[in-house]
Amino acid sequence: MNRLSSESSPYLLQHAHNPVDWYPWGEEALQKALAEDKPILISIGYAACHWCHVMERESFEDSSVAAFMNSHFVNIKIDREERPDLDHIYMDALQAMTGSGGWPLNLFLTPDTRPFFGGTYFPPIKAYGRLSWVDTLQEVVRAFRERREEVEAQANQLTEHLVVANSFGLPNQHTSSNFKDLFEASKTTLVSREQLNTVLTGLMQQADSEWGGFGRPPKFPQTFSLQWLLKYAHFTGESKGRDHALHSLDHILRGGIYDQLGGGMARYSTDGKWLVPHFEKMLYDNALLVSVLSEAYGSTREPRFREAIADILDFVTREWQSPEGGFYSAWDADSEGEEGKFYTWTKAEIDALLGEHSPLFCAVYGVTEEGNWEGVNILHRPFPWTEIAIDQLSVLHSCRAILLEARSKRVKPLLDDKQLLGWNALMNKAFSQAFAVTGEEKYREIAIRHMQFLIKAFRFEPESRSRSGTQAGLGHVYKDGVVRHPAFLDDYAYLIQALLLLQEITADPFYLLEAESWTRYVLAHFSDPSSGFFYYTHAGQKDILLRKKEVYDGATPSGNAVMASNLWYLAICMDQQGWKERAMSMLHHMLPTMTRYPTSFGIWADLALHAHFGWNEIAIVGEGYRALLTSVLAEYIPNKVLQGGKMGNARFPMLAGKGEKQTTFLYLCRNYVCRVPVTDATSLVQQIRGITQ
Repeated sequence: MNRLSSESSPYLLQHAHNPVDWYPWGEEALQKALAEDKPILISIGYAACHWCHVMERESFEDSSVAAFMNSHFVNIKIDREERPDLDHIYMDALQAMTGSGGWPLNLFLTPDTRPFFGGTYFPPIKAYGRLSWVDTLQEVVRAFRERREEVEAQANQLTEHLVVANSFGLPNQHTSSNFKDLFEASKTTLVSREQLNTVLTGLMQQADSEWGGFGRPPKFPQTFSLQWLLKYAHFTGESKGRDHALHSLDHILRGGIYDQLGGGMARYSTDGKWLVPHFEKMLYDNALLVSVLSEAYGSTREPRFREAIADILDFVTREWQSPEGGFYSAWDADSEGEEGKFYTWTKAEIDALLGEHSPLFCAVYGVTEEGNWEGVNILHRPFPWTEIAIDQLSVLHSCRAILLEARSKRVKPLLDDKQLLGWNALMNKAFSQAFAVTGEEKYREIAIRHMQFLIKAFRFEPESRSRSGTQAGLGHVYKDGVVRHPAFLDDYAYLIQALLLLQEITADPFYLLEAESWTRYVLAHFSDPSSGFFYYTHAGQKDILLRKKEVYDGATPSGNAVMASNLWYLAICMDQQGWKERAMSMLHHMLPTMTRYPTSFGIWADLALHAHFGWNEIAIVGEGYRALLTSVLAEYIPNKVLQGGKMGNARFPMLAGKGEKQTTFLYLCRNYVCRVPVTDATSLVQQIRGITQ
């Protein structure tokens, strides 16, 4: 057992029995490197990482390799999901060195944590055009001893690059402070229709018209881009992008990337047809898929999208919900040491379980004797449900239930049972969106209970706050009743967004006030006053090389983009003009980059849609506000700010001056100027169409 045995991260605990003398990132390891003037090796991965497991088996479990590492390096293991701040910094360094990245991320640092060399997976012997791990270690030791000046120069150059790259494209204090005047001079052209059309063109140029999605394999769902296409079509009537988004979702749901038995989606497809996934399942991927499926169902009312929403949320609550009420992080790609073993089938297995119904099932789910991947079958649907006879659907449903029951007896993939605030907030939002479009009360109830857990469980205890160097706030990781690591910008941004949506589906002002409170916290502790953007880390966090500002979408939404959207939304609800101006400033400075690289800036593009087409301020006031709330939510109005209550409330501008009446009224407003109140959702939608036409 090494020092990782006292950690809570499942990934770190996987390495607790390695002969490598691993340290967690912290003062002990960093001081040891300085005191002994040794290079630091950081190895970053996550519990569901397939190639992390491979490298562990091949190298980190080898006693002779471990002895060399222990002798010449201070070895630090980092869970990228527990410390995404460190992962962002050092992944940027690796990409600057090599032009690519990935996990495991193995990087060599000077004793004061500046990077100078690294890579991803290293084989045990020279192969695939890569040096072996042992050769790499020896070369680094030789360079550190014999060419120290070169190492220091490389470290300085890389660190300088990280600092410069962190400010690339962002405004300085002069441009930021002048934005208010700039906006006043051109209020109607913050975002032009031409810029939105450029985003559409950019997305469609990368679209795979045959199989859906964007670009070449490996293919990620890119839910932000699909969601943008659906919204753009709603606002403009454009059909090509909408058709591509729906076509993409259909192929994803029919592919092997989607679990045809248990529900839920894997991270990405290794091929262009969505057949062969990288089998790990992540909480955030499934939350984001529910979000875009909610958009698709809301705009089309196609039953297949509602069914997929139900299947995914059933999977999440069945397999990943903790006893306390939160959601775990992931399932590994491997089980019993083999990637995908939990999910794949031979035809003989299916024949034995399904008997006379096996031919139908195999035809529908593409099962053959020879298999479609390494001699086994990944279940997928080669053709859509519309080509299946209605009387066969119930048979297929029974077949899936039989196979799912049989699969439940297999060894499940390793569960990463830490609970991350940001990923949980994304899932909370997904449940709220699912309730809004389906009216399924259980989704709202889960969202309410889940949010109660998040707000309570992720508070830092005083001892934790002291260690982190930050003031009272929220933590990033919850496991076994303990909160670890100060929350990052993404955690707060996603939580605030989830609170705003929960306020919409409950009409409970508590969630709005909670969102306002945490927004003020972010403004106080994460702001970069020189640019108007937000740092990824808390101002009090001291154990990092630099404070980054992330503005692009990765696997999860950009925290800065989500915060800009939150500020604009809250500015309407709370009459905070300064917050609106800040959000506009952030969007203004991102527009050139967003239009040039739309697949990497989907959340900014979403905010640009709202900026161009405007927000519908909808207030529901009267005795029957709860019933009307449900009917309004069922309408597809993607650019709404929604509040409701039995009577008016002077504290909130949208509800102010609207007294208690026996009749319940719907008020549609723009910039607090309201149309004639109506009494039903259909009339409200007609008013909205009258504004946009």
